[in-house]
Amino acid sequence: MLLIRSFDSHAKDLVLRGKIPGGMHSYIGEEAVAVGVCEAIREDDYVYGTHRAHGHCIAKGLSVREMMAELFGKKTGYCKGKGGTMHLAYPRLGMLGANGMVGGGLPLSVGAGLSIKLRGTDQVCVSFFGDGAVAQGVFHEALNLASLWRLPVVFVCENNLYSEGTYISRYLSAKCIADFASPYRMPGVSLDGNDVIAVYENAVESVKRAREGEGPTLMECVTYRWEGHQTGDPWWTYRSKEEVEEWKMKCPIKRLRAKLLEEGILSDQEVMKIDMEVEHEIEEAARFAEESPWPDLEDALRDIFASAYY
Repeated sequence: MLLIRSFDSHAKDLVLRGKIPGGMHSYIGEEAVAVGVCEAIREDDYVYGTHRAHGHCIAKGLSVREMMAELFGKKTGYCKGKGGTMHLAYPRLGMLGANGMVGGGLPLSVGAGLSIKLRGTDQVCVSFFGDGAVAQGVFHEALNLASLWRLPVVFVCENNLYSEGTYISRYLSAKCIADFASPYRMPGVSLDGNDVIAVYENAVESVKRAREGEGPTLMECVTYRWEGHQTGDPWWTYRSKEEVEEWKMKCPIKRLRAKLLEEGILSDQEVMKIDMEVEHEIEEAARFAEESPWPDLEDALRDIFASAYY
């Protein structure tokens, strides 16, 4: 969680300084969801992320060096500089891709689940999506097909209460997103998305069901993004500073740190050591990215078509 927090903090600063082109969607505040879920799956399991996917990628095991280089648009990035922040992918570690379209990963995760079933493996596919995606028709289509075909897909809704700048009660009549599971005959659970242990424990059960051929599960993780929808977003125009500060008091990292210290699992010195190691790793990743070469002009039309690997 610290690695994700530090990565996004540094990346945001680099965007504002003009080092990283374009913008980015920060995952700060939501770290417990990606970490709790990805801790419950294997390296060969699949993940589809959202436009806010840095946390998903890091939790799945991707290197922050190659990720940072990708954000810079450099040749050493995971997608050789062509994917950028919203299209990070590395199939060799099961990260099938982030997606710039709201809800865009949902049907793809059903396809991955169908592939698993047809090939007869015991893999699982995790599909992360935001609360805004629930208002898309493809959300219902994906849940329906996954349930109908009993596919090994775990649907993880990162409910951060806002679809860009619109509060959830203004675009969704349902009180609880997990309730959408029932019509599609799958288990649904709503939980504290800032409690990494609660997320992990629920993910373990959902993944177990999927791996044993019992079909999909819908997990609603209620959390909060501290930053705006993206860099440059005037978040103070649609939510109050008091609301943001209230949610910062529920910081998933501080909560876990306090628990580990209280139970004697970590000492203050060990916490400081982890903080320093993470900071050094991210600073080194930024240096690596900045010093890496740009793609060659002739690379522009390479890697356009899928190879036999896929």
